[in-house]
This record gives sequence, structure tokens and C-alpha cells, in this order.
Amino acid sequence: MKTLHLYLARQMLATLGMTVFVFTLVLLLGNVIKEILQLLIKGQATLAVALQGILLLIPYVLAFSLPIGMLTAALLVFGRFSADQELTAARASGISLVSLITPVLLLSVAVSALCAWLNFDIAPSCRTAYRSLLFSAQTNNPANALRGGEWVPLGDYVVFVGKKLKDETNYVHVIVCQWKGTGELKKKAEAPRATMERDLAHHQIILHLHDAAAWEMTTNGFLPGASGELPLTISIESEAKALLTVPVSDMTFAQLRAQLHELERPLAAPIYLDKTGGESPKARREVRRVVSDMTMQVMVYMHREVAFSFACIGFTLIGIPLGIRAHRRETSIGVATALVLMLIYYSFIVLAQAWQNHPERAPCVIVWLPNFIFQAVGAVLLWQANRGAGR
Repeated sequence: MKTLHLYLARQMLATLGMTVFVFTLVLLLGNVIKEILQLLIKGQATLAVALQGILLLIPYVLAFSLPIGMLTAALLVFGRFSADQELTAARASGISLVSLITPVLLLSVAVSALCAWLNFDIAPSCRTAYRSLLFSAQTNNPANALRGGEWVPLGDYVVFVGKKLKDETNYVHVIVCQWKGTGELKKKAEAPRATMERDLAHHQIILHLHDAAAWEMTTNGFLPGASGELPLTISIESEAKALLTVPVSDMTFAQLRAQLHELERPLAAPIYLDKTGGESPKARREVRRVVSDMTMQVMVYMHREVAFSFACIGFTLIGIPLGIRAHRRETSIGVATALVLMLIYYSFIVLAQAWQNHPERAPCVIVWLPNFIFQAVGAVLLWQANRGAGR
């Protein structure tokens, strides 16, 4: 029995390592092409920054590739185990399926604990650090802000640079446009030369236009404005806040709990809308509605992180009997089955997030449903396979 346990454990670990490596590589490739490769092509990031970004993405991607890797490994290992008649030989020796798969179930529990560690702390922290790294690569180097031959939006302005000189802070043929909130042109300035510097502490870009000419749009059309040396201060505070603010989806479990606690405060404090100090019931109802929606969003993400951490157990329970029933050695069959099951699992997660503003539909329960369904169906199929019905 000990020999069989070691054999299955080695097979599972080897297959798990291979499948997790493949799925991690595929998921990483999507993120790299979407974000990091664009920065490299535009010269906004060095190779060292790109490698650092990839390393920060690995824990985030592992949180997804480990469960699907565990499911695929169970399907492949027990599919081969059944196809090679090794299961039949074990049965003939008087070994039950339940006792045979004990090390595999223990491995699924260990992988679930690793997923919990990743989901609760490591993956969100690395994702936040990754976002900060991208922001730094895009904004901290003055040479990265403006690109020759392109219109670049910066704060309330759109800047065109005809050519960037070798020192990468001096530009030729610069056009700056400022737009109104209605989408109409408000101001325009042109200069044959310009120099750019950055105020990192205040998230500002200072563009010095040399020999510039400026115009301002009025009801009578464009009127000439200032000319000569024009320092133009462009704030990128909004871009900084948007990129550096941690969204709920990237919060650690401790941050989610703190956010949930913070949302309880507006309901405890009185709401004053006029000088008399009178409280408005209508305003309180509106605040309760908004806080309730935000609270449900945080709770859905908290339940999702916990539920997804236990996914490996359900995937293993259902993957073992399905692999035995498939009775196939082909890797493609196991991978295809794993992808279909993952699609079913994620459909519940997507549905719960879509209904997070509808507490009457119990989105926090929906995120747990695939775990319960997979574990229940897996237990029944295991019971049948143990009796010989799944052969």
C-alpha cells in the first residue's frame, strides 16, 4: 500500500507541476502581451522592469493556475491509471479506491492551503505592486511621457510632439491643446521647441515652450494670447490616483475586512443637510442604499477568495472518478474536460459578481455553489467507482 501511495503521489506531483507550469505560462503570456510588451515597444519600460513585472504577476496567476492544474492532474493521472489496468490490479489485491486515493486527497488539502495563502495576501499584494510598477514606468521617467509623432493625453491637455531629441527631454514642433468639458477646444499653443521636466512629488509635468504662440477660443473665434517663453504646468494627479488606488478586486483579505468595517461608520453617524442640524430620513435611506451596495460588493469578494481557495478539494474529488470513467491515456481529453469544468465553475463566480448589487439573489451563496456541487457529485462518483460501477 505504501508503494502505491508513493507512486500516485509522485505521479500527481509531476503532472501537477507540468500542468501548473503550462497554465501559468499561458495566463502570463496574456498579461505580458496586453501590458508589458506595449511598454517595451513604446520604450516606456526597460527589460529589467519588464522582468520585475512578470515576477510580480506570477503569484497572481498561480492563484488561478493551481486549481485548474490540480483538476487536470487528477484527470490525467487516474485516466492513465485506469487505462493501464493498474486500478484493476489494485482491486484484485483487495485495495479499495478510497484508501488508494488518500495521499491525493491530502495533496489537494495542501494545495488548497497554498491557494488560500495566495488569495488572501500574496496575490493581491503582488498585483498592487505590479500596478505601481507600471505607473512608475509610465510616468517617473520624463522621456516616457511624450512620444514623437503621437498625440498623448496628459491631464486636461493633449500634447503632440513632432520629434524627440536624443537627450529625450527636448522636443521639436510641439502642439498643446486644452479642451472644455463639453468637448470644445479651449486653448491652443504651438512652439518650435520645448523642454520637459517632472515634479514627481506633486504629480506634475512642467512643459517649457520656447518661442511659443498661444490662442484662446472665445465667442469671436481664436484670439492671440501670450507668446514667447511659456511654462505650462500639467497635473497628472487624477491619473496617479486612478492607477494607485487599490480596487476591491486587488485588496488583501485583511484590507477587505478593514473596508467592511469602514463601511459601517456612515450608518452610525447622523447626517445633517441644513444649518438647523436636522437629520434627513431621505438622505439616510440613500446612504444606507449606497453603503449596502458597497458592503455587498466587498462581501462577495471575501466569499469568493475563501471559496476559490477550497476549489482544489472539489476539483480533486470530481477529477478522480471522471478520469477513471474516461479510461483514456490521451492528454487532450483530460485537458478538454478540465477546461469545461473550469468554465462551469467560473460561470457561478461571474454570475455572483454580476448580482453583487442584488442582495436578494444571495450572491455570497452563489460563489459557494460550485464547491458544494463539485464535492457532492465527486463524492457520489467516487462511491460508485469504489463499488466498481465507474469501470
